[in-house]
Amino acid sequence: MELNAGTDQVLQPHLLIVDDDPEIRALILRYFGGHGFRVSAASDGVAMRMTIAQQAVDVILLDLGLSGEDGLELTRYLRAHWTGAIVIVTGRGEPVDKVVGLELGADDYVAKPFDLRELLARVRSVLRRISTAQSRGGTANAVEFAGFRFDAQMRSLQGQDGARIQLTTGEYELLVAFLGAPGRVLSRDQLVSQLHGHEAGPFDRSIDVQVGRLRRKIERDAANPELIKSVRGAGYVFTPRVQRV
Repeated sequence: MELNAGTDQVLQPHLLIVDDDPEIRALILRYFGGHGFRVSAASDGVAMRMTIAQQAVDVILLDLGLSGEDGLELTRYLRAHWTGAIVIVTGRGEPVDKVVGLELGADDYVAKPFDLRELLARVRSVLRRISTAQSRGGTANAVEFAGFRFDAQMRSLQGQDGARIQLTTGEYELLVAFLGAPGRVLSRDQLVSQLHGHEAGPFDRSIDVQVGRLRRKIERDAANPELIKSVRGAGYVFTPRVQRV
């Protein structure tokens, strides 16, 4: 494992590169290390697991085409055991790979070859969205809806049975957006802009994917949703009453 500790680990966001190409690891490490990040690097899933077990990591840049464990399998593992942001960085540029990555819980997708400035902007955007979502959700009080309890500061969602529900970064941001506008129709473009910082393209399915994932976690029957309803030709509406506690 390679590490660039930097001078102020408290203030610097911690980025973990997971890629089996040593040249790419070194390139990203130097570039992000020179732009205010603390950077670690791992060549495979074993080293990745060791790093996130021993250190707090904010964002993982994950290659799909790893030797050994596939990057999509690692994405599935991370979403079951880790709550930070995942940006997939890979040579697999086909739309189906992007959709599968998003369905598994990735927060963004950058195809190789990439521009380092764009990659930096994407990572900063993910971190900014997390910070903004926490601010919108409020830091002093939790909220309750339909028997659930949500604490934005703690990034915690408690289910109707009292069990904690694990949320990906995208699901967390989406829930914060809905909780901030209960009973109001939010268009797909509004949600894409709020969560990803850009306008929705004709093939951008990220919001649909994340809505589907969130429904599976909070709806009694995700195929017949009652809490997050689709409004044909308009977007989505969050129906429950939201109460601060």
